[in-house]
Amino acid sequence: MPPIKRTKFKLAPEQLLEMFYWLKLIRAFDERLSILVKQGQVRSGVYTGIGQEAIIVGTCFGLRKEDFICPLHRDLGSFLMKGVEARVMMSQMFAKTTGLSKGRDSALHSGVTELGIFGNTSMLGANLPIAAGLGYTFKMEKVDNVVVAYFGEGASNTGDFHEALNFAGVQQLPIVFICENNQYAYSVPLEKSMAIDDVAIRAEGYGFDGVAINGNDVLAVYQASLGAIARARAGDGPTLIECKTYRWHGHSEHDKAFYRTDEELAMWKSRDPIPTFTTYLRARHVLDDDKQKAIEERITTTIDDAVEFALNAPDPAPEDAVTDLYA
Repeated sequence: MPPIKRTKFKLAPEQLLEMFYWLKLIRAFDERLSILVKQGQVRSGVYTGIGQEAIIVGTCFGLRKEDFICPLHRDLGSFLMKGVEARVMMSQMFAKTTGLSKGRDSALHSGVTELGIFGNTSMLGANLPIAAGLGYTFKMEKVDNVVVAYFGEGASNTGDFHEALNFAGVQQLPIVFICENNQYAYSVPLEKSMAIDDVAIRAEGYGFDGVAINGNDVLAVYQASLGAIARARAGDGPTLIECKTYRWHGHSEHDKAFYRTDEELAMWKSRDPIPTFTTYLRARHVLDDDKQKAIEERITTTIDDAVEFALNAPDPAPEDAVTDLYA
C-alpha cells in the first residue's frame, strides 16, 4: 500500500476520518428523525438537512469551543459538532426534560451559550444582526473568537441580511457569513427571488470578500472556511461564503415539495457529498472496508442509544412551564 500523505489542507488521516464520521452521523441523525416524525413520535417540527451535510462539517471543523455559531432550522448537525450529545439533541426533538430547553420548545429556538450556540428565531435571517452583535462584542473585548452565521439564499433578500453585512463591513467584525444556497426558499426557486446568480457578490457592496463554492464538497467548504476564519481571527473582517447545495427533502417533513421535478432531485442526488468524499478517502488509502464498517457501527449505536434515551426520558411537568422565564 502506498504511504498516506496529508492533504494540502494539512489534514492528517485521522482528521479526514473524523470528517467522514461527522458527515455520516449528521445524515443518520436526520434520516432517523424523518422516520420518527412519520411515526408520530417526534413533537418538534423537523427540517432535515439531508444533502447539505458538507456545509456543516466543513464550516464547524475548524472552530474552537469559544467561537459562536448562529445556526438555521436545518442545521442540527452543527449542534452535534459543537458538543451537544446525540442523546440531548434527540431529547430536544421529543420535547423531553432531558432536551436543551427541557421540553419547552423545538430545536429551532434552542441554544447553548456554554458551547457557543445561539438559538435561532423563526424569522430566517433575523439571526444575522445577532451574529453582528456577537462579533462586535468579541471586538470590544479584544478576543480572537469568531462567529459563523448561517442563512439561506432567501434570507439574503431580507433587510436583516443587508443591515448585518453593512455593520459587519463597517466595523470589520470577526464573522463568517455562510449562505446555504439550496435553490429554494421554501417553494420559491432562486430565479424567482433574485436577479443575480450568486449571493456571494453582495458582499462587495459592503466592503468585504464573497466567494461562491461547491457546497457539496466538504474539503472545498473546509478550505474556504479555514481562510475566512483565519482572517476573522486576525482582525481582517468578515467574509461571505456561498455554498451551492440542495436539500433532498421538502422545506419540512410535512412538505411534499411538488414544486420541483424528479429529474432535478435525481441530478442533485448524484452529487451526494458522502459518496464523493468516500471515494476520495478510499483513493488516498485513508478509508477501507474495516474502518468504514467500524464508523458505521459506531454511528448506528449512537443513534439507537439516542432514540432509546429520548423515548424513555420523562415528559416535562405542566407546572414547569412557568419556570426559567427570566435570565
